Amino acid sequence: MHTLVFLSTRQVLQCQPAACQALPLLPRELFPLLFKVAFMDKKTVVLRELVHTWPFPLLSFQQLLQECAHCSRALLQERPSTESMQAVILGLTARLHTPETEAGTQPLCRKHALRVLDMTGLLDDGVEQDPGTMSMWDCTAAVARTCIAQQQGRTAEPGLAPVPVEVRVDLRVNRASYAFLREALRSSVGSPLRLCCRDLRAEDLPMRNTVALLQLLDAGCLRRVDLRFNNLGLRGLSVIIPHVARFQHLASLRLHYVHGDSRQPSVDGEDNFRYFLAQMGRFTCLRELSMGSSLLSGRLDQLLSTLQSPLESLELAFCALLPEDLRFLARSSHAVHLKKLDLSGNDLSGSQLEPFQGLLQAAAATLLHLELTECQLADTQLLATLPVLTRCASLRYLGLYGNPLSVAGLRELLRDSVVQAELRTVVHPFPVDCYEGLPWPPPASVLLEASINEEKFARVEAELHQLLLASGRAHVLWTTDIYGRLAADYFSL
Repeated sequence: MHTLVFLSTRQVLQCQPAACQALPLLPRELFPLLFKVAFMDKKTVVLRELVHTWPFPLLSFQQLLQECAHCSRALLQERPSTESMQAVILGLTARLHTPETEAGTQPLCRKHALRVLDMTGLLDDGVEQDPGTMSMWDCTAAVARTCIAQQQGRTAEPGLAPVPVEVRVDLRVNRASYAFLREALRSSVGSPLRLCCRDLRAEDLPMRNTVALLQLLDAGCLRRVDLRFNNLGLRGLSVIIPHVARFQHLASLRLHYVHGDSRQPSVDGEDNFRYFLAQMGRFTCLRELSMGSSLLSGRLDQLLSTLQSPLESLELAFCALLPEDLRFLARSSHAVHLKKLDLSGNDLSGSQLEPFQGLLQAAAATLLHLELTECQLADTQLLATLPVLTRCASLRYLGLYGNPLSVAGLRELLRDSVVQAELRTVVHPFPVDCYEGLPWPPPASVLLEASINEEKFARVEAELHQLLLASGRAHVLWTTDIYGRLAADYFSL
């Protein structure tokens, strides 16, 4: 439903030239809604002029494109329109080309109010791009091109300096885009368009390039560093980590493929690991740590004991955790603060089951998001865990995909979880009953790749849906879709 104000605003923007002429006469309180409607409806001429004459110091996508009292549509949960994004950038460019000395000639001096353009929070779902929308890579490139062009087009004439604008963005970089982005960051130093990175994700980037990029980022802006597919190992990480540790406000650190095998230790490997631990102790604001696909067997206590503050999000997917790792985590100060926990790919079916249950018990009061994909949990283990799992009263998301559960096990989970009033999403596996000729216990690779009987599964889906309806929980999503945008980011919890 839309309010009368929203519908009136949409009508005003139908004729874009007239709407642009009217902007100086409109109350500034209407500008936020004007921006959302223009962005939504791709009214690019108006959108450009809105940015050009923005009457507030801050223009924030996160504030303006969310659900509001006039419109329930949350544009941040959709891929941004290419046309709308380009219009915003063109408006910013036009604003920068207006010299300070002309401020008094502009209507209400609105054009010179803008100091911060916050473009963070755009959807980055990783799925194939719609040609009419922008991916995070495209947004990064568009902003980078603007920075470079602005620097190249600067003049040295006195008295014509534009009012500087800080542009906050989430940056994505790989081997192909590294040189381009580095040039943009260098160009923004001392430029009227200052590029500030909130979240950095670097994929498959060589160690020296990662270090060079980190050295160009503003230490006061960076919130997250996410290094993916870099296969650094402990040696590479020991080179990079001191450059990351200088970001004292860093709240999220996501590292992957950190290998340090305690079963075959080497002098260099141990030295690198100790150095890594020492650097981890420098973070004062860290709240999320992801160490996916890192060999941490028997070393979790060393890693977590160095941290100055309790974590609220911990991702240890495919880390070959041992029972003693889980016992330590359950006893640590981190457990009672955890909002998000990912133990995917760790075998929880044998001697790890009891310490895992102890960990759940410790985290029950705070846990919102639990990911247990491919943990080899069969019906026996799930039923034994349900009493403690259902004590997680605030749990919103439960991921169980890739576990060898039967229809009977899923029924029990659905019935027992009725006490979890906050639960909104359960990502469950295809039941083993729906496969033909499974080996037992079935490896996760077989569950993920083998064909299922579609007719059997359709009947299972219908039964689960009826059970949800009968228990008054039609709002709870039970799905096998692991690729949907269901798993919450830590900062959105």
